[in-house]
Amino acid sequence: MKALTGSTRSVIERIEEKTGGKHMDMNATPADALVPVLNRLRASWLAHRPDYAQRHDDLKRLRAALKDRLEPMVKAISADFGHRSRHESMLGEGMTVFGEIDHMLSHLKSWMKPQRRSSGWRMWPAKAEVRYVPLGVVGVIAPWNYPVNLALTPLATAIAAGNHVFLKPSEHTPRTSEFLRELLADVFPEDRVAVALGGADVGSAFAGLPFDHLLFTGSTAVGRKVMASAAPNLTPVTLELGGKSPVFIGEEAPFAKAVTRIVTGKLYNAGQTCIAPDYALVPLARRDEFVEAVRSEVKSRYAQLDANPDYTHIVNEGQYRRLRGLLEDARGRGLDVLTLVEPKDAAKAESERLLPPTLVLDPDDDSKIMREEIFGPILPIKTYGTADEAIAYINAHDRPLAFYCFSNDKAETEKMLSSIVAGGVCVNETLFHNVCNDLPFGGVGASGMGHYHGREGFLTFSKIMPVLYQAKMPLTDRVKPPYKGLANTVVKLFAR
Repeated sequence: MKALTGSTRSVIERIEEKTGGKHMDMNATPADALVPVLNRLRASWLAHRPDYAQRHDDLKRLRAALKDRLEPMVKAISADFGHRSRHESMLGEGMTVFGEIDHMLSHLKSWMKPQRRSSGWRMWPAKAEVRYVPLGVVGVIAPWNYPVNLALTPLATAIAAGNHVFLKPSEHTPRTSEFLRELLADVFPEDRVAVALGGADVGSAFAGLPFDHLLFTGSTAVGRKVMASAAPNLTPVTLELGGKSPVFIGEEAPFAKAVTRIVTGKLYNAGQTCIAPDYALVPLARRDEFVEAVRSEVKSRYAQLDANPDYTHIVNEGQYRRLRGLLEDARGRGLDVLTLVEPKDAAKAESERLLPPTLVLDPDDDSKIMREEIFGPILPIKTYGTADEAIAYINAHDRPLAFYCFSNDKAETEKMLSSIVAGGVCVNETLFHNVCNDLPFGGVGASGMGHYHGREGFLTFSKIMPVLYQAKMPLTDRVKPPYKGLANTVVKLFAR
């Protein structure tokens, strides 16, 4: 195994040299090389299935390697985005991965222990247990919005469960993908963890490989294609998708705290977060109050946007144009579109893909902004008359990846929680259920299927294998033809 090499500067220089700031076409993994890599990973796993000591050591070395390279990580991500807030990268990538690995290290031994189960009185005196055994080779397809976190968290979880891993990072963050390839090559032998680089053609071929499990994080539309590609191999899939995550603000909700937390959720990573608040449901009588509170909160954080180190840019031109198109559609429909902080140099902001925090008031359901997941610093505000109206509106649409309920009324909160099905929920908060390591993370319906994080992630990448230990002289030995005498009595006893 390689030793960790290179200073921050040399790592960045190597990445720049390999990528040239462009997509990884020259460094792409040939599609016909994917199957041999998968075969190598599987053969190695069959020859030596990772035990507790290896899993624990792998996790510790991965954590240490990432910690040593936080600065190159931050710089690579920022270069890919045009600018990404350093602090948001440290928290959203570094802190989150460290937290997940630390949780696994603390609990892995207990997770791996076989669990005693009852064999039932009919099987007495047999004994039963459940074992958690690794599946083999897990494929991970990671997105661009949190390119390190959403690659390394599932990878580390699969390692904790005793698997080998084949990772396909996003082509839209080429420097970060190259950073991940170098990092993982320095931590793991090539027959334990491998990385495939490339665009949509490589991704499509990757999704069609006969993995023992495949995890994909990305859009609902691409998730459907990934599932279709995995189906011929009957590869089990975990899909972490997205959708339109609503915020409900109750009649008596404390606006000051609610607005602070909603703005954090909406503008973190410039809204390029799958669980970002996608739209707000506000009491009709308090809409204008809410708008002014949001405006005030945003201005207190970003007095100016130009060259602001704390405000993240949109990742690429395609995403920037898509977001601009949502706003143009809203204006074309005569909707109120409120830019909360104007950049001083509009032309430079355009060239740097700097999109200001923006509100859209009372959009109709036909508008693009209400038909698509936003994935940017734009917050539509819709009004409601009663809590039942808000519930009906949410339930009339696809089940969201996240639901945020702001209310100090326990009965109102309980009504919302018992009426809405979502991937995850925060009460009087946004985003942070995702960093609670003991909570599972996963969508439902159009927002995904399956879970990972914590023990649920360990279970996702394990086979829950039941084992029955038969006794020397069980009653079941008597259950055989001819069904007379004792055999007949035993059957009657069992079937009562």
